[in-house]
Amino acid sequence: MLDGITKSLTDVFKNVTGNAKITEKNITKALADIRIALLEADVNIAVVRNFINSVTEEALGEKVLRSVSPQEQFIKIIHDKLVEVLGSSSQELKLKTKDTLSIIMLAGLQGSGKTTTAGKIANMLKTTQQRKILLCACDVYRPAAIDQLIKVGSLVGVEVFTGDKKDPIKIAKEGVKFAKLNTFDTVIIDTAGRLHIDKDMMEEVQKISKEVKPDEILFVADSMTGQHAVEIAKEFNTVLEISGVILTKFDSDTRGGAAFSIKQIINKPIKFIGISEKIDGIEVFYPERIATRILGMGDIVSLVEKAEKVYDEEEAKRLEEKIRKSEFTLQDFLEQLDQMSKMGPLENLLEMIPGMKAQMQNVQIDERKIKRQKAIIQSMTMRERLDYRLIMGTRKRRIAKGSGVSILEVDNLLKNFQKSRQMMKNVLKSKGKMPGLDMGNLFNP
Repeated sequence: MLDGITKSLTDVFKNVTGNAKITEKNITKALADIRIALLEADVNIAVVRNFINSVTEEALGEKVLRSVSPQEQFIKIIHDKLVEVLGSSSQELKLKTKDTLSIIMLAGLQGSGKTTTAGKIANMLKTTQQRKILLCACDVYRPAAIDQLIKVGSLVGVEVFTGDKKDPIKIAKEGVKFAKLNTFDTVIIDTAGRLHIDKDMMEEVQKISKEVKPDEILFVADSMTGQHAVEIAKEFNTVLEISGVILTKFDSDTRGGAAFSIKQIINKPIKFIGISEKIDGIEVFYPERIATRILGMGDIVSLVEKAEKVYDEEEAKRLEEKIRKSEFTLQDFLEQLDQMSKMGPLENLLEMIPGMKAQMQNVQIDERKIKRQKAIIQSMTMRERLDYRLIMGTRKRRIAKGSGVSILEVDNLLKNFQKSRQMMKNVLKSKGKMPGLDMGNLFNP
């Protein structure tokens, strides 16, 4: 996520090292490089210009000139300005209390991920706020759009209102009426999109908005489309007066142009980002955390929040005790791999650990290798998982055949498992410190 700009800015900061103070002379090159990095990230040119001017003005202030640590001070200035550009603070959904119906309307072009996002928001509100959600299918044009929403609703465990499947405005109106009569507290309306902006689509979403008067009108954009997403957002905002933005495919966007530009251009907050295809793959957009991750400083708060969702505190204590006593088994290891997969791609998780981004620059994380490791352990008997020392000769051949890998891969798994057990035990003994850890050996054994 945002790898391109992270690497560029990291290289820029290295060049500021060694100066006694920040002056116009020693930051001119750095600012020029930052300008290039932002433009290459597909950030709007007006946003880039304002950002550079703001950083320059701040960096050359009297307070900064007295700094004894110019590199850290310069990074702090960049960080603060990034937060300003991204939106300063997170923005919650403005929903009514549960005894009054709240309406969320999603708008955007076809292919931006509106239908999947509708399900993700429904899942989030259902699990975190215990809301009773009704999904409303107003995309009657795209083939199988209604069926897709029904499938998404079934996955989340929420009802879907389809109406006559012909008239979007009528469906929206009757859907709201149905929700009120059946004690739903939240309606999420999935509107139709097109491959490009046209008059009919805009008139339709405008009529739906006027008919149901939504509390939130959220523009859903594919973050990988960069500045194009910003221009489309401007068009929708002119017609609808949107209340916020959701950027999908944020986990795949290595540039970040949409995230940097959209708040500044239309003055509407980014409220959520899509981080995976899974139904729980949506996160609140925290500008401060994103800025920190862009600068390679990690995001330990988000990492802890992810861990808290999947790890039980009592189970964690039990596991810690097993590690201390050297009783950690392959079955425990398999369960931990399953838990980690629920938290998202491993590469994204590692980015959240302060300083880890720099360590991982030359390390390729192969998610397929993790799947092969799981397959190897799943091909073992429970007795073998609980005591890896039993796995010799014929057992290795049986496990390799059952998991579709070579005997060498089985051997490597067992060797790395033994090393990991000892490493985790040492970490606990040193109260969490991990001196001399070679990330390359850990992930590319």
